[in-house]
Amino acid sequence: MPGGSGRAGVAVSRTALLVTHTGRRRSTEHARTVAADLIAAGFEVRVVAEEAEDLDLPGVVPVTGPQAAEGAEIVFALGGDGTFLRAAELARPAKVPLLGINLGKVGFLAEAEIGDLDVAVRDVVGRNYSVDERLTLDVTAEFDGGPTIESWALNEISVEKGERAQMLELLVDVDGRPLSRYGCDGVVCATPTGSTAYAFSGGGPVVWPEVEALLLVPISAHALFSRPLVTAPTSTFSITVDPFTTLAVLCCDGRRVYDLPPGARVTVRRGTLPVRVVRLRDRSFTARLVAKFDLPVHGWRGNRR
Repeated sequence: MPGGSGRAGVAVSRTALLVTHTGRRRSTEHARTVAADLIAAGFEVRVVAEEAEDLDLPGVVPVTGPQAAEGAEIVFALGGDGTFLRAAELARPAKVPLLGINLGKVGFLAEAEIGDLDVAVRDVVGRNYSVDERLTLDVTAEFDGGPTIESWALNEISVEKGERAQMLELLVDVDGRPLSRYGCDGVVCATPTGSTAYAFSGGGPVVWPEVEALLLVPISAHALFSRPLVTAPTSTFSITVDPFTTLAVLCCDGRRVYDLPPGARVTVRRGTLPVRVVRLRDRSFTARLVAKFDLPVHGWRGNRR
């Protein structure tokens, strides 16, 4: 990890990028606290230029563009899952670890809650953390008369109908072999990290993040076979929009949306770059699942014995 001492005893500065939801006063106040604590500990603190004015904190360095996290030691994401996914867009290409601190509601992607804020900053300053690598998805979309679309996702990539009143016709191939044709609202291709997001709401399984696999979940499919599928991480999904069906949209993590005309072909495979996620303590995924979904571990009726 970056940090330590340089040659001839010259200290090498440590750098953190701070990403937050500045539209919420509470988030901004917490971001100021984190930035001030990091600066006091000797960090250079970068903030996204569009957020710098709202933070109004002396000593931070405004940055712009996809290279915002380049050379940083860590990226802080203060907010909900949307903020985490936005921060992942900056952390992933720079291969910088990403720490999520939940200031939202569920915040499934976050490592720490707001009550752990001070401890989380101290752990980062003291380098008391580990880093996991999360599998991602790469996607390409091709169609006649238009440029090739290329994007990626940490949670999921979906192909969905573009017009509410009409059903979408999709042909799904797995590893080059036709699987099924669906009349549906769409199809979700997800990672284990994204199994608790859109794929979960569509009836897909919860997959532990340590498992290397890809998920395919049809959405409201009018078909006899519409079960969620779990495949090898080396699998490739191809989704073809029927030439005589309605318009479709390609959506990546709910953040990057592209129009797909009839006849478009979407290919999804394991991403070439993972997202590196900070872990502050050895907490099981089972405990996270129970806490985030408030699962009734004593039964729905309680323990009557």
